[in-house]
Amino acid sequence: MDFPRAAGVLVHPTSFPSRYGNGDLGGSAYQFIDFLLNGRQSLWQILPLGPTSYGDSPYQSFSAFAGNPLLISPDKLVDEGYLPSEAVEDVPAFPEDRVDYGWVIDYKGKLLRQAYDHFQQVGRDDQRGAFEYFCAEQAYWLDDFALFMALKIYHIDQHGGVWNTWPYDIAHRKPEAIAWWSSHLADDVRYHKFLQYLFFKQWLELKGYANERGIQVVGDIPIFVAFDSADVWANSGLFFLNEDGSPALVAGVPPDYFSETGQRWGNPLYRWYEMSQDNYAWWTSRLKMSFTQADIVRIDHFRGFDAYWEIPASEPTAVIGKWIKGPGQAFFDAMEANLGELPLIAEDLGLITPEVIALRDRFHFPGMKILQFAFGGERNSQFLPHTFTRNCVVYTGTHDNDTILGWFEDASENEQGHVISYMNVANGDNIAWDMIRLAFASVANTSVAMLQDLMNLGTEARMNYPGKPSGNWQWRYRPEMLTDDITWRLRELTELYGRAPEQADG
Repeated sequence: MDFPRAAGVLVHPTSFPSRYGNGDLGGSAYQFIDFLLNGRQSLWQILPLGPTSYGDSPYQSFSAFAGNPLLISPDKLVDEGYLPSEAVEDVPAFPEDRVDYGWVIDYKGKLLRQAYDHFQQVGRDDQRGAFEYFCAEQAYWLDDFALFMALKIYHIDQHGGVWNTWPYDIAHRKPEAIAWWSSHLADDVRYHKFLQYLFFKQWLELKGYANERGIQVVGDIPIFVAFDSADVWANSGLFFLNEDGSPALVAGVPPDYFSETGQRWGNPLYRWYEMSQDNYAWWTSRLKMSFTQADIVRIDHFRGFDAYWEIPASEPTAVIGKWIKGPGQAFFDAMEANLGELPLIAEDLGLITPEVIALRDRFHFPGMKILQFAFGGERNSQFLPHTFTRNCVVYTGTHDNDTILGWFEDASENEQGHVISYMNVANGDNIAWDMIRLAFASVANTSVAMLQDLMNLGTEARMNYPGKPSGNWQWRYRPEMLTDDITWRLRELTELYGRAPEQADG
């Protein structure tokens, strides 16, 4: 669908200020919404919200439906009676500018368990009723997820935790094993359901606060799911797996200019034919949840719906593989029939064929333009604003890129010269805001700036280095960094280039 002319900011909730070691859904999140409102923004873009696994990447989650308990605000738990106030009186001296995930996971895990125990002992009747209603309403995914997490933690010391290393009967979901383990781990299962109840309660309250102020949330989902996830364990027939449950075929991209061995992501590939037999019911549920968590959703690796790179799981790299045709138009026809109009953004970066473009345009999905990709090469690059069509989303950069300042400082003399000449600026002294201006001035219907670029930060504020297995997703800002000057500069550009939302008279 075509979106109205608008502007927004990209930042994940983990980056918000908080005294609990990582950003959460408490006071700083609401202050950020107020900042967007004062800056005349219409969009807040985030990364996937799911519970993260090894490497802390939001793109490798234990569930395509669940939320990340680390985002639950302890302050809100105290305010609403889920935690006694003394539980948060002695908080460790966490770093203010980054997330130390190991430390945070240990601390918050104990705090959340205390909240559960407190709820079990003295929870109010209205809270208990709301929790039970949530469990019943979300049972279609929550029952499997909560049991998966309880099993994973139980087996982590004995078998390594990955679901296909569990005892055969439960790994292969034999009914008697499901019944036995559900009873044996009943309290742990209930605990994980409770965490999801708290997450969704806090997230949907925050999203409601944004929506009431005219701000839409742009969510993000990867096309593929993690192998070690409740999704694969509970729906093994929808994936290419071996008899022992391990992946038989995995996802990635072939060798290219940037990598002579390609990228082997390791996600198990879908059995698209089997999915089509029930009109893509699992995907319908997934997108329905995505549109519950967000108003607009970006799909990562959109080109995989047209064709995807199939790699035998036994291969250590992505060199050996082949292109396999994806579900294409039939999939999106089914999604529209099941869900109605689809407010999706197609991540169409990388090797894009005419067939991928035709699929994107058939459903009027806006594609992505990254300004950092525009300079230093061909003078008619599709990422240069004079080549844009209106139905696209232009970014200064994304979570996978350096900040504008860091990128420019590391750019070649040719790239820097191209930037300065194209934008007709004297030098690169104000490069971050010059690039934001370039994005906002473009014809693209949607323009999104990274918060790090609004703050004019360098490489130290980069969110992710693709291919780097650890040390990512850690950046946080301090409260004083979200200044009035940024608000007014953002507001000025947004109004100047016709991206501000209309204001009601009076």
